[in-house]
Amino acid sequence: MFAVTVTFRISAGRMAEFLPLIVANARASRDTEAGCHRFDVATDPGRPDEVFLYELYTDRAAFDAHMQTDHFRSFDGAAGGMIAEKAIATYATVQ
Repeated sequence: MFAVTVTFRISAGRMAEFLPLIVANARASRDTEAGCHRFDVATDPGRPDEVFLYELYTDRAAFDAHMQTDHFRSFDGAAGGMIAEKAIATYATVQ
């Protein structure tokens, strides 16, 4: 398995717009990508401008395929201006 974590810091006042977009992207990934096994979207009231993703794919190729899907590209285009910061980490081996 191949894991991806993403931490977004959302620009002030944009969270209400951002959340439906990332939730729709997560749902489409889980529902339509055979290589996507998990795609969690997490928030915490103590960090109201932060969104954390945990994604689990069969392998790196499945993640790369995810990045080329229409739903990801649509999300990326729509949400790009709402993201103040983004930190991505990948893990090649999941036990």
